[in-house]
Amino acid sequence: MASRRYSVWFGRTVRCVWNGFAVVGIGLTFYHCCFHTSRVVSESMAPTLWGTNHDTGDLVLTEKLSYQFREPRRWEVVTFPASNGVVIMKRVVGLPGETITINRDRQVVIDGKPLEPPSEIADLRYFPYGNLTGSVRYECEAGYYVLGDDSRDSDDSRFNGVIRRNQIIGRAWAVLSPVKHWGWVNP
Repeated sequence: MASRRYSVWFGRTVRCVWNGFAVVGIGLTFYHCCFHTSRVVSESMAPTLWGTNHDTGDLVLTEKLSYQFREPRRWEVVTFPASNGVVIMKRVVGLPGETITINRDRQVVIDGKPLEPPSEIADLRYFPYGNLTGSVRYECEAGYYVLGDDSRDSDDSRFNGVIRRNQIIGRAWAVLSPVKHWGWVNP
């Protein structure tokens, strides 16, 4: 009788463990296909994203699914690898085929028309550094022109040129930690 109880208990335990591994496997596959997490390690996206090193920086969840169905939109924060392989986040300002410049009021001008940013980031002003120095007009061609929110301290398209669509990992979606910074990233 004890042997039969042990056999039933052992069978249930094996099924539970098996089902647990299946759930974990499905969860990991879903995460790998749809999400990416990374730490903000510079202040170039302040005040939207904060961080100075890997220990204190915002942990950001990037979703990879939406760009399978649509292109990145202006003002979205995108995640992509920099030339040194580090994953970074910047705000899309110029779209493929557009011409960008920054006027004297430090406002972004696309194809000769000043842009009005969403109210959440209306206070941002960009500095005309790099390839936008002296009211130079820059052709985005087939790439996305990205800028950091703290434009005084951002290694972005002004210095590295546009990023191609195939370089973009996804759309920065939410800040997961620290708790005081919880929230959505994009306007």
